[in-house]
Amino acid sequence: MTTATEYRPSFGDRIGIAIFMVAGLAIVAWSAIAAIARIMEVLLGENVPVLAEFFDTRADAPIGPGGAPVPVTLDTAYVVAEQLPAPSVVAALIEPAIAFLTVATVVICLILLARNILRGRIFGRGNTALVSTAGFTGLIGSALPPFFGNMVANGAVADISDRSFDNTVVLSVDLFPYVIGAFIVAIVVTAFGVGDRLQRETEGLV
Repeated sequence: MTTATEYRPSFGDRIGIAIFMVAGLAIVAWSAIAAIARIMEVLLGENVPVLAEFFDTRADAPIGPGGAPVPVTLDTAYVVAEQLPAPSVVAALIEPAIAFLTVATVVICLILLARNILRGRIFGRGNTALVSTAGFTGLIGSALPPFFGNMVANGAVADISDRSFDNTVVLSVDLFPYVIGAFIVAIVVTAFGVGDRLQRETEGLV
């Protein structure tokens, strides 16, 4: 007895799903290249650019007449530290690694889901598990890199200012996108779970 809905994808569906799978593999490859490039940049250990967030920090920008400096409020900026502290180096290595693992896990789960659909299987415990893994990995994995990025930024600013800069680099997280994302993931997982249960109940009546 099967636990998945069987159907025959049309030719157009198969082409579309195949393109989706190829695009997914390309995304994983690009993510791996980006992560390796960042890790190598950090391991070189000198003049590492770091994106930092600031709170109510004033700076002069050459945007006035003839390039005259004009006071602006600095929210984010790239800073370059000659040498990152050891904890920041560790965080700078973890950040791209988590980003890559998140992308790879989500894409691989979706590719496996697409493969099952190509084989005519939509609802089933395996597909529900794939959707759940992809959804919650995406949510958790997208929240962790900013945390480690903030650690890197704090270390970079401390190194540049010789720990004399009294305005702490802050971490700001907008929770609304994560709440919406969690809601969407919950709906999709519920839909697959209900579809799997209805399929098994229907097969039990046959």
